Amino acid sequence: MMRTTLLDGIFQQSQQTGKGYLLNMDVDRLVAPCYEAASLQPKGARYGGWESTPIAGHSVGHWLSAAAAMYAVTGDEALLQKLNYAVDELAFVQSHDPYGYVSGFARDCFDRVFFGDGEFEVHNFGLGGSWVPWYSIHKIYAGLIDVFKMTGSEKALQVVVKLADWAKKGSDCLTDEQFQRMMICEYGGMNESMADLYLITGNRDYLELAIRFCHQAILEPLSRGVDELEGKHANTQIPKVIGAAKLYDITGEEKYRKMAEFFWQEVTGNRSYIIGGNSNFEHFRAKHTERLGVETAETCNTYNMLKLTAHLFRWSPDAEYMDFYERALYNHILASQDPDSGAKMYFVSTEPGHFKVYGSHDHSFWCCTGTGMENPALYQRDIYHSDRDAVYVNLFISSKAVIEDRNVVIRQETKFPKTDRTTIVLEEAPDARFKLRIRVPYWAAGTVTAVVGGTETYSSSERGFLEIDRLWNAGDTIEVTLPMDLHVYRARDDDKKVGFMYGPVVLAGALGREQFPECDIVDNHLKLHHHPLIDVPILVTDEPDVKQWIKPVEGSALTFVTDAVDEPGGQGIKLIPFYELHHQRYTIYWTMMNKEQYENYVDHGKAERERLHAITVDVVSPHEQQSEVEHGIQSQESRSDYSVHAQQGYRVAESGGYFSYRMAVAPDRAMALQVTYYGSEGAYHNEHGWNEREFDILVNGSTIARQKLEAPHPEQLFDVLYNIPSELIRGSDHTEVKFVSANGGVVGGVFGIRMVDRLKMEKWEQKV
Repeated sequence: MMRTTLLDGIFQQSQQTGKGYLLNMDVDRLVAPCYEAASLQPKGARYGGWESTPIAGHSVGHWLSAAAAMYAVTGDEALLQKLNYAVDELAFVQSHDPYGYVSGFARDCFDRVFFGDGEFEVHNFGLGGSWVPWYSIHKIYAGLIDVFKMTGSEKALQVVVKLADWAKKGSDCLTDEQFQRMMICEYGGMNESMADLYLITGNRDYLELAIRFCHQAILEPLSRGVDELEGKHANTQIPKVIGAAKLYDITGEEKYRKMAEFFWQEVTGNRSYIIGGNSNFEHFRAKHTERLGVETAETCNTYNMLKLTAHLFRWSPDAEYMDFYERALYNHILASQDPDSGAKMYFVSTEPGHFKVYGSHDHSFWCCTGTGMENPALYQRDIYHSDRDAVYVNLFISSKAVIEDRNVVIRQETKFPKTDRTTIVLEEAPDARFKLRIRVPYWAAGTVTAVVGGTETYSSSERGFLEIDRLWNAGDTIEVTLPMDLHVYRARDDDKKVGFMYGPVVLAGALGREQFPECDIVDNHLKLHHHPLIDVPILVTDEPDVKQWIKPVEGSALTFVTDAVDEPGGQGIKLIPFYELHHQRYTIYWTMMNKEQYENYVDHGKAERERLHAITVDVVSPHEQQSEVEHGIQSQESRSDYSVHAQQGYRVAESGGYFSYRMAVAPDRAMALQVTYYGSEGAYHNEHGWNEREFDILVNGSTIARQKLEAPHPEQLFDVLYNIPSELIRGSDHTEVKFVSANGGVVGGVFGIRMVDRLKMEKWEQKV
């Protein structure tokens, strides 16, 4: 057993900000959807964002987990009082359901699945007519379990056991085939929660349910070392793998371990960005690609990847795990909380010249708001590790650890990463011999040394751990030096696409507030995605050693400035830690080349990117959950998927079906609709005969075009522009765009929908 607390430093400051955020949450508002789902009068109004949608209730679960973890590390009694009140409220709501159900949405969707004819409605983000119900209710399971584990609340355990018994009894009605079909829809970490409940209660019903909640379509290929992740919704898959890791601990079955280890290698090695985050538009893309954009690096993905990483490290204490953990912790998790307000980020943009976008306190309850509430309470969790063999110092963070089974107390004093030194003090040690292992990180720019008591010197230059095996006594000190230096990060898909790091710290170009929005804390995280961009310079130099033209600023730790290598401009650029950069534009990926390459360089995509950004009013990305939900998707006989050939998601409708979205328009401006198709798609034959791809496009109920796809541009995406008659949208800021089968034909696939300003489009064409 180990208890770790933060001392002074950047993580403690961020943790205090996070605690304030939790204390400012109104429990009555968090549980309001649960009251309404049980037909009870709530004591407060719902929060906004997802809490005003059918996914409601997930936030109270995240808050429970966050507040419980924060109480465990701070002992704040006000938090404990709010926790106990929240559990009492959930217990009260639960008492009004005869089956023990409690959630932020009605039980009807589950009843349709459990007690219907077995032919329930299911797709990636919908089940029984509701939006990801298992995903949402899982947060309440996890929150109650965390409250029990970290505060000892028996009432929290009673509530979650009743809720688990409801799930077991209902799901027992499903065959294994039906259960697997149910898991097509995102279900969070239900396998992990059921495994946790089994470990707490010893009730094998929960172990059986944990095993059933393993989605074989995803996990089975991973157990064989087969990567089928491209196009998959990233954060749907990570919790499944965490649950599988828990099941390895319980059952010892090697398949679960193989799933987890192979998945981790594929994601961290082939599908992650410089900051440790992953995904683009929430989905895994092709291996070895780092497509930049505004909607990259979903923050809750990294929250879950850190959980998985810590789990794998406990199996096999390999420094590679903690190298990744450190990168993601500093450069994504720490960087994603506003240090002033505690506001959280959904996506972390990798688009050069963009900026961080934070959610508002009352109206932005997204998935990453929830995990963002939890993150600050978890900063200290994996700084140290203790097993039968050794005590490990994994991270260089000012902290104190009480290792109860060894009767040892360790304190770490450091200003890292603003210094390359850390001091480890054995505050308590019972004259006992054990191995102390200090991580030798991949970024070490020389030999890592540890001096014990000012006389004994240990050193290592090999990646892994520096081991000190000796008799330890209270008062022993170890002075550790961790040489750091500048180094270049090169993207997997383009060696001219680079980032700069100092030790583990990603350095961002601080690009100021040119054309900056009035406020970057917004209710809708999509609101600023089409805000005007700025030109970002190209770095041009024949000097391969970055230390020759990126120089430290004297007196300002971790602050650097470039020589005049930026083109155009030639003025030099300021670089600071990405975790310190807030409320201004930035770049963490640069285009860098030598002078000869620059003379012949043409960025063929730049003009098109600038054109689209200038003319776009709104965009829908089919198959992308958030894009479709935020645009109020309605559909019938419709499905979405990902095309490996087109490397993009799409939506189709069959059997006379349709799909529609609510899109923004510019009031009293001439609008056009740009729709993206895949040029290899045309009529096709199946057991029912020939199927034409023919459909109508409607705006506010009026047909503006009929489209027939006849495979006109093989193996490439192409766009078709449809003018919208002004009378259909006059005086409105939103309109319905609908794709409807014509003559029983197939609708789509539609790979993208963009609402554009025709006047701006014409001006751009004249300019070109």
